[in-house]
Amino acid sequence: MNKVELLAPAGSLEKLKTAILFGADAVYCGGLNFGLRAGADNFTVEELEEGIEFAHQRDKKVYMTLNMIPHNQELAQLPEYIEEIKKLKLDALIISDPGVFAAVRREMPEMEIHISTQANNVNWASALFWAEQGAKRIILARELSRDEIKEIAAKTEGKVELEYFVHGAMCISYSGRCLLSNYFIGRDANKGDCAQSCRWEYHLVEEKRPGEYYPIEENDQGTFIMNSRDLNLAEEIPELIELGLSSLKIEGRMKSVHYAATVVNTYRQLIDRYYEDPDNYEADPELLAELRKISHRDYTKGFYYGKPGAEGQRYESSSYLRTYDFMGVVKDYDSENKEAVVEVRNKIFKGDELELIVPGQKTFTVTADYLLDEEGAEIEAAPHPKQLIKIPLAAEVPAGSLLRRQKEN
Repeated sequence: MNKVELLAPAGSLEKLKTAILFGADAVYCGGLNFGLRAGADNFTVEELEEGIEFAHQRDKKVYMTLNMIPHNQELAQLPEYIEEIKKLKLDALIISDPGVFAAVRREMPEMEIHISTQANNVNWASALFWAEQGAKRIILARELSRDEIKEIAAKTEGKVELEYFVHGAMCISYSGRCLLSNYFIGRDANKGDCAQSCRWEYHLVEEKRPGEYYPIEENDQGTFIMNSRDLNLAEEIPELIELGLSSLKIEGRMKSVHYAATVVNTYRQLIDRYYEDPDNYEADPELLAELRKISHRDYTKGFYYGKPGAEGQRYESSSYLRTYDFMGVVKDYDSENKEAVVEVRNKIFKGDELELIVPGQKTFTVTADYLLDEEGAEIEAAPHPKQLIKIPLAAEVPAGSLLRRQKEN
């Protein structure tokens, strides 16, 4: 059985390394041009080189997005950009526009190409068309049910790989092809600059009654009529694998390091446990609960069981649910004194109960009975981001492990 790929977002070099350390088989990231996450940190050529080397040393892959839908003026810059990325040892490029596809095929004939979800791939004929053009993989639209995926997989078997989103934010437009942001404030979602206008608060105004705002529902604070819940298909791992998918994709290049570590670690363990014993597999409730500890909106299974109704939206608010704070990153371990060296991200106090997220393991709790600064002096709190401190830790954990703290009610 070929093991399904776990594909993780990498919005920065730190997130790339975090996703790899916590078990991603591959990551996808954007360069400084032609990607669809202008708000992410994105990568310079030098950072891409470092990230690719880090991944390849661990037998992992790096895919780069080239999935913007360019107008003529942007297209004129494409040849120069292709020349820049030619020297990179990328494993694939993610593309949605046929013109960009043709240019890459012409200038980089050996490069593996994945067709972006932005290309709205919702049927087997479209998948076969792209396969005939030389695409290696189709990233299926989120708007597909399991039955539709199964049919596409059956009719494309052996001809093209299929990738499907299993976790993260959903879009109210068709596979992200949205004009709202551009219409309202001139920020083009199809060029990577979406303002998430769908999550704003809206009221109804009648043409001849300007200034009179009517709530669309009973809530006098307005309603969030296009505010989709977040996708979570962690419970569907066995069926997703058995459908014939090659890759399970996590959304979230603009999410935090804590998000990347927690989601990847959870899906990694669920996938591995399935392959260890498919016939007796049961999703571990403790692992599933991890996905409620990251910043997220209420969860939905999206289109997986058919078109979602009202339950697919959250009408009362567009805010995230945040029950934990990301506190720090383990950078080293002092085995002689049994202390972890921690780079602080949020203020840590002496006596804090912290959860430790370790690659490939279930989360466990540690107590910061004391804190030491870089000179070895005891301190009551570590308030400065990037500050290095030591906390007691009975057993060694790998560098890159994360600490978080539950918020007070």
